[in-house]
Amino acid sequence: MSQRGPDAFPPEGVDLEHPSVARVYDYLLGGDANWAIDRAFGDKVLAGFPVLQSVAISNRLYLHRAVRHLMRLGVRQFIDIGSGIPTMGNTHQVADEVSPDARVVYIDNEPVAVAHSRYLLEKHGDPKRHAVVQADMRDPDGLWERVAETGVIDFEQPVAVLLVAVLHVQQPGHDGTDIGPQCVARYRELMPSGSYLVISQVTDEGVPDELADKLVELKAMYDASSNPVVWRKQSEIRDLLGDFELVEPGMTWTPLWHPEESSPNSPELEFSTPEESVIWVGVGRKP
Repeated sequence: MSQRGPDAFPPEGVDLEHPSVARVYDYLLGGDANWAIDRAFGDKVLAGFPVLQSVAISNRLYLHRAVRHLMRLGVRQFIDIGSGIPTMGNTHQVADEVSPDARVVYIDNEPVAVAHSRYLLEKHGDPKRHAVVQADMRDPDGLWERVAETGVIDFEQPVAVLLVAVLHVQQPGHDGTDIGPQCVARYRELMPSGSYLVISQVTDEGVPDELADKLVELKAMYDASSNPVVWRKQSEIRDLLGDFELVEPGMTWTPLWHPEESSPNSPELEFSTPEESVIWVGVGRKP
């Protein structure tokens, strides 16, 4: 773990030979579920791309605003795929601030993320409304079955599926090619009518030139680690939502998606322009 935790005793199955995207993201958000290998990688990245911490925070705040907005639209069920390590406000905590009847299932394939999520829910959750499962987003049908087994989600009612900061991590299929988009297409098929899909993804299109160069360097660093990444064009990110109807304001940068849903205690971001957030986001509703 971080300097606040016992580095000598990681959960079973944790790879400490390579940095983990989930644990590096936790470090960038100020969490404590990361190890020395993750902090070293995070510091190396920040040395060349110091705005990355604000990028990570802005993405997290987008998730918060999307949950609040969907709660106000009447959504009461959330499936958070690639939910990562609990830090800086979790989906069920944000939802409960709006109404204490939301149901949330967290899914991740990272042992640390699953272990910490279970610990959090044991202390502060409601087993009738909250659950966490370990599953691979590359197996949509198997993941859907695991969610159903929790008994938390009623698939006769609309759900919100969150794919936030997960799709820019490559999802290799059997032949090594990225199958992220086809997995998302299957999730769209599985979702009940009236459901919502929440997307966020790094793009190298439309960003300031100096950041575009930094994104090339950043991709090379992640590709050399155990977690290769993929940047998509804005149109490719829009395509992830298929024929779903876009929720206003449509596709945009993280700071611009319903800023009125921000918490008064939200941290300041070090962006001169929204484009510096480098993450293109959108929410779609299934007809």
